[in-house]
Amino acid sequence: MKILYAIQGTGNGHLSRATDIIPLLRLYGELDILVSGKCADVSIPYSIHYKLEGLSFAFGKNGDIDIWKTLKTISFQKLGQEIRKLPVNEYDLIVTDFEPVSAWAAWLRGVPCIGLSHQAAVAHKNSPKPLQPDWLGKFILNYYAPTNYQYGFHFDTYDQNIFTPVIRQQVRNQEIKNNGHYTVYLPAYGDETLIRKLSQFKNVMWEVFSKHSKQAYQIDNVSIAPINNEAFIQSMATCEGVLCGAGFETPAEALFLKKKLMVVPMKSQYEQQCNAASLKLMGVPVLKNLKEKRLHKIENWLSNDERVEVDYPDSTQIIIQLLMERHYSLNPPSLICIRNVIQH
Repeated sequence: MKILYAIQGTGNGHLSRATDIIPLLRLYGELDILVSGKCADVSIPYSIHYKLEGLSFAFGKNGDIDIWKTLKTISFQKLGQEIRKLPVNEYDLIVTDFEPVSAWAAWLRGVPCIGLSHQAAVAHKNSPKPLQPDWLGKFILNYYAPTNYQYGFHFDTYDQNIFTPVIRQQVRNQEIKNNGHYTVYLPAYGDETLIRKLSQFKNVMWEVFSKHSKQAYQIDNVSIAPINNEAFIQSMATCEGVLCGAGFETPAEALFLKKKLMVVPMKSQYEQQCNAASLKLMGVPVLKNLKEKRLHKIENWLSNDERVEVDYPDSTQIIIQLLMERHYSLNPPSLICIRNVIQH
């Protein structure tokens, strides 16, 4: 069997999740990896067969996406060429993690495409949504990377095809400690803003991982460091709490590590608003933005020790095997017990 696994490269979470999924897909046949987009700060230890432009977005510095910078980086002509040239007909199985080139290439040629992503879960009718409707955000979520079949990962199992997060082995194997600092990942805010806001909490050591700095430095009680996968995981595993955006992987890993968690969803980013709605239902505090009038909520969060308990078992292999069984009539004996595990 020849398999194409296409990964969205505009965020770190997709590639982080892929490190555990790729070895499992390789068990079923020859695997080609496609990555599109430019905004990720992590890499994967595997050979990439297709490295494409795709559709990327640019982070702003005020809690949002920089729309104009994003539009300047997109070449729709180049995107069209990539979609037309991708030889999707050569593959027996196409799996996409919210990657648009593979999804649209498959759709235009009538080739079945399976979505295996967090976005598939967010778009599901049973998943929590923000109170304020966002028709454009919902449209993008549904049509950015259209697929025939959807399997999703979310903070909770809202449907039979929605599974708990893929927690990387690198995170699962960490020794959990509490050295008293707080880990921060808010890529939609500039370093100056974060230093100005966080330094007001004098008795707290903040370890900020920044998309906007290539050098490590410290001002008062706030340390700034470029994003580094190993350093970030180590910081999370040894921190008191995590302050981050309402993405998916970082909050999920923080919950798995039993850390205090507060999220700040990006403005006008529908997926993060949906994530925030889900996390809020679970009891995770959600901060609308970092304006001065809201900073007392951070102070309240720092002063209590409330943590949300989750159960995120290592079920990635079960999910991949289930996907294969359903779509390609693979029925090894072990799948009998696997079905029982999933159903119960």
